[in-house]
Amino acid sequence: MIARKIAEWHHAGLIDAATRDRLVAHEAAHARPLLLWAVWGIGALAIGLGFVSVIAANWEDIPGVVRLAVHLVLIGALLAALFWREARLAERSPWAVEALAFITAALGLTFFGHLGQVYQTSSPLWQPLATWLVLFAPLLLLTGRSWPTALAVVGGAVWTAWEYASAANGFDGQARLARDLWVAAVQTLPVVFAPLAAWTRGRSARTDFWRRLEQLALAYAVGCASFAIAIAGFEGIADNQAASAWGSLLLGGAMMMLTGLGVVIARPGVSGRMAGVIIAGAGLALPLAYAVSDAVVPAALLFFALWGGIAAAALAAQWRGVFQMAVGVSALRLIILSFELAADLLTSGFGLILSGIMILGVAWVAVRVSKRFAPREEPAA
Repeated sequence: MIARKIAEWHHAGLIDAATRDRLVAHEAAHARPLLLWAVWGIGALAIGLGFVSVIAANWEDIPGVVRLAVHLVLIGALLAALFWREARLAERSPWAVEALAFITAALGLTFFGHLGQVYQTSSPLWQPLATWLVLFAPLLLLTGRSWPTALAVVGGAVWTAWEYASAANGFDGQARLARDLWVAAVQTLPVVFAPLAAWTRGRSARTDFWRRLEQLALAYAVGCASFAIAIAGFEGIADNQAASAWGSLLLGGAMMMLTGLGVVIARPGVSGRMAGVIIAGAGLALPLAYAVSDAVVPAALLFFALWGGIAAAALAAQWRGVFQMAVGVSALRLIILSFELAADLLTSGFGLILSGIMILGVAWVAVRVSKRFAPREEPAA
């Protein structure tokens, strides 16, 4: 298909013959035999499912210690292959290294469940997750090259933090305040990946991986701020939780603002400054969410301010996709706000007609704004 497109560009006069030949040669040298890969993948999947079926059929007949030993041997073998053959594998296919690292980390995560099943033990989920992060996150950070590995690292950290938050309960008074402050700090820790990735991406050959890691940490910061504003506007904060909620939001916001400053220092270009500003803005929105608790319109205005700031930063950094996403999220929130203020629109046929017209109008304006003002280029964030 790309060869056909190149031919069309040449016939349309967009490129000359020399450029056409260079493009064709480049694509031929970097062609990916997707069909062959698919066949190999299906074959590997069939073999894997066969092994799983055989083991599952005889699971109870295999001693638990033997199963755990085999599990550990598999992890050790993959680690040895990465340690001794990483350079050669990377020369042939960098993705082979990442696949081995990803499989090793997945086996490491399942080992803890296997261990609990054999010895009939149980513990809060955050404990094996935290152990897995300590043992395998360095491996993923040292070998990762694409977004699945970055997502595994940041996603694992977020999962651990929120599982810890759900397990830390049962305190009152001053003990509750101290617990909530500590939980807020733990829940904010995944954002720290942003300055780490910002500092490393300019010093590593795996730039795409560190860029994705920074983007995921930034997305987590924005998600936390948006979630806090939504909760404050829809449900409010109970009076008996006011002190701990205020302290938690203030501490989490301060940590995010410091993290945003770290991104600016680590990557002082326009893109780095805007990424840091977005994270710092998300941190500022957290304590402000407490001020708009149980107030629909102020909470919506704070939400618009957050995402409007993201749109402005995207314009400054020429992030087309981020700008369009900010416009879309703001339009969706505007539609939700209109139903919050006029809930009776959905109780009659005429109201449904008006709501449909309003939704179409907001969508039309959002599309026009995203097309008219969105940056034309999409430099790496």
